[in-house]
Amino acid sequence: MRSRKPIDDAPQSPPAGRKRLAIVTTVWKYLSHAQHMGDRFLVGYPMDGAWKKPAIDVVSLYVDQKPEDDQSAERAATFGFKVYPTIAEALRQGGEKLAVDAVLIIGEHGEYPRNEKGQVLYPRYEFFKQAADVFEADGRAVPVFNDKHLSYSFTKAKAMVDASKRLNFPFLAGSSLPVTWRLPSVDLPLGAVVEDAVMVGVGGSDPMDYHALEAMQSVLERRRGGETGVRRVQMVVGDAVWKAADDGRWSRELLGAALSRSDSLQGLSVQDGRPQALAEGDEIARIAQDPAAYLIEYVDGTRATLLMLNGVLADYNLAVKVQGRPDPLSMQFLLPPTPNVAYSAQLMDKVVRMIETGRAAYPVERTMLVCGMLESCLDSRMNGQTPLETPHLAVRYESPRESLFART
Repeated sequence: MRSRKPIDDAPQSPPAGRKRLAIVTTVWKYLSHAQHMGDRFLVGYPMDGAWKKPAIDVVSLYVDQKPEDDQSAERAATFGFKVYPTIAEALRQGGEKLAVDAVLIIGEHGEYPRNEKGQVLYPRYEFFKQAADVFEADGRAVPVFNDKHLSYSFTKAKAMVDASKRLNFPFLAGSSLPVTWRLPSVDLPLGAVVEDAVMVGVGGSDPMDYHALEAMQSVLERRRGGETGVRRVQMVVGDAVWKAADDGRWSRELLGAALSRSDSLQGLSVQDGRPQALAEGDEIARIAQDPAAYLIEYVDGTRATLLMLNGVLADYNLAVKVQGRPDPLSMQFLLPPTPNVAYSAQLMDKVVRMIETGRAAYPVERTMLVCGMLESCLDSRMNGQTPLETPHLAVRYESPRESLFART
């Protein structure tokens, strides 16, 4: 691939009609979120049956850590942008004033400590604050995308959303699961009455349970009355997960509907190809590894449960009991494989639209609420798996009328 001419130290004016993008990330290496997302702006991505190359140029980069397999220097040399030593310099392109039209914050991967809850202390809030400080000092703000959680802390997440409102810039955040393809291609009808929901996911706590919770939230927020927040959570693990089902805390019927959408069931299916109804009997308890149930009660009385069931399946599926519908509404959130992870292109296309239009596709309050749901569930687990009241999570927002998941 032919290299572009490297930029000078002074801020550059973009070609007519093109936008300038600064990327702020923890690490840029093979299969990192920065690589998946940043490369979409460098080379483009497939969308709606064509190759899309947005009129957006990566002009500057800040990387917090550079491991041996770092790709940032190679990408900068190939595509003609500069890696700066600080976030402020990256946003100003080494000059005196903000010199970009958008900022991509990717705080995922790299070597960072964990807290007592098991959360990785990625510096997303700290990255965002430094960007916001530049906006405030320079008297101009630009659209910002924050990958995945806003923060491991709801307090910090809320401060980020509050700052975006105060400084009046478009702010988009969150997981790729809400915008990936669904099997089947369905959504909760806007304004439907939800009686119960069960989401099933896999992976470790903090990284992967967040994705599952936000996928579930992106569907449930469309229920009648809009989103009014969460009033109580409880997280239980081990045998307490199955006891919660026996006590009527979550529905085995909905678990069965969710698992019916999976194409990766484990257990006997892997052993000898036998199909199995894992929601019935004891087989699921036998094969589940460290099961966990995140029990969510919304302010409006809606119930939902996330079951993290490592060893049972390898994908993400949701079933919703909808008033007036005889059978559960169920779906798989499709995650195409590495190395291309095409679902990240779907998410970056929403970022491109925000940069082009100055409007976020969906409310950042969704991500803020899910940050608080996850943090509170982990607090419940640490506090003896007891219920936890969450008055601070009375977060209100309206879902987009349009369903924004991929369909082509």
